[in-house]
Amino acid sequence: MSHLIIFSPASFLLMSAMVKPDHSLNTLEEVCPTPEQISLSAIAAYCYNSQYGKLLPDAFYIHILALYTLDIQLQKYESRARSAAPQAPKATIVKFSTSKPKISYLFYPDFDTDPHPALQSSIQIDVETLTVTYRDYTDTENPPILHRKETFVTPDYPLYEEFAALTRVQETLGLLNNTRGIGTRLGWEERLKRYGVEIQGHTLIKKQTNINAEDLIPKIERHKAAIIRHDFSRPVRLALDAGLFGSETTFFDYGCGHGGDMNRIAEHGYISTGWDPYYLPDSPCIPADIVNIGFVINVIEDQGERREALIKAWELTQKVLLVSAQVLISDSQKGVMAYGDGVITRRNTFQKYYEQEELKVYIDQILGVDAIPIALGVYFVFRDPAETELFRASRYRSRATTPKVRACIQKFEEHRELLAPLMAFMTERGRIPGKGELPQEEEICQHFSSLRRAFQVIIKATDSEEWEAIADKRRQDLLVYLALTKFSHRPRLSQLPPAVQEDVLGLYSSYKQACLDADQMLRSVGNTELIIKRCHESKIGKKLPNSLLVHISALQSLDPFLRLYEGCASRTIGRLEEANVIKFHLKTPKISYLFYPDFDNEPHPTLYRSMTIDLRYLHVTYKEYDVDDDPPILHQLETLVNPDYPLYDKLAKLTIQEEDRGLLENWQSISHLSGWQKCLKEHFTIIKGYKLYWCKDADPYKLKLFKSAINNRKKERQKAMELVENDAVVGTDGEEN
Repeated sequence: MSHLIIFSPASFLLMSAMVKPDHSLNTLEEVCPTPEQISLSAIAAYCYNSQYGKLLPDAFYIHILALYTLDIQLQKYESRARSAAPQAPKATIVKFSTSKPKISYLFYPDFDTDPHPALQSSIQIDVETLTVTYRDYTDTENPPILHRKETFVTPDYPLYEEFAALTRVQETLGLLNNTRGIGTRLGWEERLKRYGVEIQGHTLIKKQTNINAEDLIPKIERHKAAIIRHDFSRPVRLALDAGLFGSETTFFDYGCGHGGDMNRIAEHGYISTGWDPYYLPDSPCIPADIVNIGFVINVIEDQGERREALIKAWELTQKVLLVSAQVLISDSQKGVMAYGDGVITRRNTFQKYYEQEELKVYIDQILGVDAIPIALGVYFVFRDPAETELFRASRYRSRATTPKVRACIQKFEEHRELLAPLMAFMTERGRIPGKGELPQEEEICQHFSSLRRAFQVIIKATDSEEWEAIADKRRQDLLVYLALTKFSHRPRLSQLPPAVQEDVLGLYSSYKQACLDADQMLRSVGNTELIIKRCHESKIGKKLPNSLLVHISALQSLDPFLRLYEGCASRTIGRLEEANVIKFHLKTPKISYLFYPDFDNEPHPTLYRSMTIDLRYLHVTYKEYDVDDDPPILHQLETLVNPDYPLYDKLAKLTIQEEDRGLLENWQSISHLSGWQKCLKEHFTIIKGYKLYWCKDADPYKLKLFKSAINNRKKERQKAMELVENDAVVGTDGEEN
């Protein structure tokens, strides 16, 4: 078998000159794996799960210097094709077809120097027959070109950051939206011309035109950025959902625009006021418990004024400041031009687009705080550091259910209603309440002498092991929280909220020991093998070869170690606000937040938006899908949720029916919408709601064969169930219990 040769970037540039292939090399003694040894579906799976490279619906592209990162079987597959084309090592990009047994070697000699290099030639190999096809593009007026060059290489490629920086700017300006037409040189040049920009080197600049100097200064009309909403803005809605509004809470909206949030908060019975330099310039700026500066700093083009606005809003804040701004996402508005550190839209409004982590750094540096990321572009800043920690701790508390009463204990039954608050507290905190923490403490002590004795009565009526399990769960929650405080300045015990201090003293021997255990847990997060092991052992989630998918509702039911792993991403960057599925990557330290809009309405929802956080660099990537993109699709939804999820039974029943019909046998081929639709058609199946139906025009003979196969699968499933039941009633010594 020929060896895989890895070339350095310098040597690659030297050998990028094109050489036409020798067409006499159409056959070769087979020394590499044959297509029969590596199935096309396996090839597609290896491509789909590759850490690096660019994946399209029917092809996978990767730089030749990154081939070593591929699965060894994919490397062997490529070696077979390379054996038929000695010129292949001089190519720039290797293209793996995921629908046909073909590999192409693409020559882009200007890959490093041209921001959008043109294809000069290609060599296509049929991996089954080893036939070679050559195509020359040197005389083509409109050759294919490349975009997003960083996706083809690894992060250690010398020019990776330069490539990525250009892509981020192009995404911000909307240049890469609607990719139809920009895959060739003329189409791309037309797009650049329409947007009034050009690219020099790897820098995007505004084209110069013959206009007066004073016309270079745009007339910013900030008030046009104000949006008339028909519901709460994202930051205010998130604050309501987080329970920040109490019965006496006051609210002030700094830069309130048309006043939508201000008025709706007032309609909810709170004291609510606001100020805006254009719409409410004469309204006084009044201090309030909660102050919102929502999407204000991103529309101020003057950096000094932007800073002053943030400080002024903070000075008015008595409890918590809500800060939000535009962040870089893939569907940014079209038709904008670069200006200062932001962009100017066609409506003559300024927009500063932040990276998520950049926005946090900006808030923290200006206000001297540690802002809490809540969602993309939304941060909460608490005035009291103890409240900050209390809020953080509450976000990492897992779900627990109060143990059921299992024994009839007279004293418990006599005071059952009185003991209910104590049981609820113990479920919530996993410990006996401290002095003054339980309003009913005095009354309970009158009947039981102490809260501890009252709890002993509760234990007799319930199950002590269940209470110990709750206490252990709360200890683990505490460890997750303390481990994540390591990312900032971990507070001293006296700086923690009183309730958290009591948690430490009630659940641990000392604060020092709790911190030591938390640090050990955090260090273990870097152990990839341990991550893989915990994901494989998880009783919750959909397990794929290189990932674990979990519904957001089941996150707190996961192993504490995996919750900490996810917390490393959400604590620093925040979650995609509408995300309802979390993906744990196994090969690389990444967390993805996925949004399936129809998760609760469709048995096989398609992916609409994703956000992936690389924990090594805290780099965030976003992607949106529509039907034309052939989006990924979900199956077996019941595996992602807890058994108490409202749709669990329906989903589980549907999965069994789909397995019986053989619809889920090849998960690689049905991972995207087009593949799933093809599978349904081949199996004469229609899904309505959560039930399967046969197509009315199904071939009678083929339908009969399918039904026979279904009966066989049902019998096999029944046998498997009987084996499990038999194992359950047979002891380890081989005798029935």
